[in-house]
Amino acid sequence: MKREHVLNCNFSVWYPKFKNITIRSRVIPLSKEFVDYLKADNVVLPGEPVVTRNSDDEIESDSDEWQALEEDPSAQTIFAPEFNEIDSGIKEAILDLNGSAFPKLNWRAPLDASWISFDGTLKCNSPNDIYLLLKSSDNISQVLFETFKHCEDAEGELQDGFELVLRKWKDINPGMEFRCFVKDRKLIAISQRDVASCYEFLAQNEEDICNDIAKFFNKKIAYKFPDSSYTFDVYRYANQKVLLIDFNPFGAQTDPLLFTWEELTDPPSTISDNDDEFKGVFKYVTGSAGVQPNPAYLSRMPTDIVDLACGNDMNKLVDLLKARDLIGQPVYYEDLLLLMNVIIMNVIILITCLPDSILKLEEELMRTPKVSVNLDIKDLGPNCCFCGILMG
Repeated sequence: MKREHVLNCNFSVWYPKFKNITIRSRVIPLSKEFVDYLKADNVVLPGEPVVTRNSDDEIESDSDEWQALEEDPSAQTIFAPEFNEIDSGIKEAILDLNGSAFPKLNWRAPLDASWISFDGTLKCNSPNDIYLLLKSSDNISQVLFETFKHCEDAEGELQDGFELVLRKWKDINPGMEFRCFVKDRKLIAISQRDVASCYEFLAQNEEDICNDIAKFFNKKIAYKFPDSSYTFDVYRYANQKVLLIDFNPFGAQTDPLLFTWEELTDPPSTISDNDDEFKGVFKYVTGSAGVQPNPAYLSRMPTDIVDLACGNDMNKLVDLLKARDLIGQPVYYEDLLLLMNVIIMNVIILITCLPDSILKLEEELMRTPKVSVNLDIKDLGPNCCFCGILMG
């Protein structure tokens, strides 16, 4: 994958060619001052001051903290800069888009920050709604700092040309969103977009869904997009009705969802050009056992749980393994990891997917191998980080 492939998927590059088959949108160029504001650590919305202090002293309570801030001579009040021109552009665009918009920055949307919004979606009605999502999103940080991270010819990151994209808000059924993979101008694979859910109707409509997307690709996209290999997202909102959502590069920068990139780089040889009958591979979740964690959910979890579940912090695993000295019989490493993973994933599912996932969780637990470890969580003590999470 090269820089050129990433740049071709920049929204303002492809939108003029495909505006008739995608969601109506407005593009607002961003000044260097605004980009610097997005890159800064503090989450301060324009017009809202925040008091900070340079002190490592421990604070007993929230009220003590506010009193300490008021009395601390080193405390500083940070005011966000005003962006009157961008504010005006956003208000005008939202008005033009019927009062609500969905934001993104060049390539990516702040999907991982939806939890911080009032209604848990990316529906924005004002500039501050947009600023809060952009400032809270790891996805946006990746656009700002790691645009060309996976490119062979990466020579520094993007320094200018950042744009805010506002798309007309639509209520979309996530079960009808699909990611499509194109290699050498052939549609080789289609994946369900929402891999954290199982939609039974996909199996019943598999052939119609695939053929509608294949026909849409061959007639509307195939020879208009400049690259020979890429991915595109679509929304099939009715029978034979498909809407283009986005383009992404064909490579590690893009999530392959239910596929692996090894599978996608070696597609079946039976696929032909200009065929309205889909000959590639269509993958969708067929049952609760196939449901995958949604990466966006990790943003809602404490970092301790995320690090423990992903193996990012070995010190937390060491805390758990030290438990063998506190119980009456050996605890095997494999058993402990299995126990951890089962509990952690169940906590994530319960917190992020209630109430529908409770039935799925019960089914999973019935199939989970029993771990023969006589382990009383209370015996591990408060110094074990994992027990501290569970016991509050």
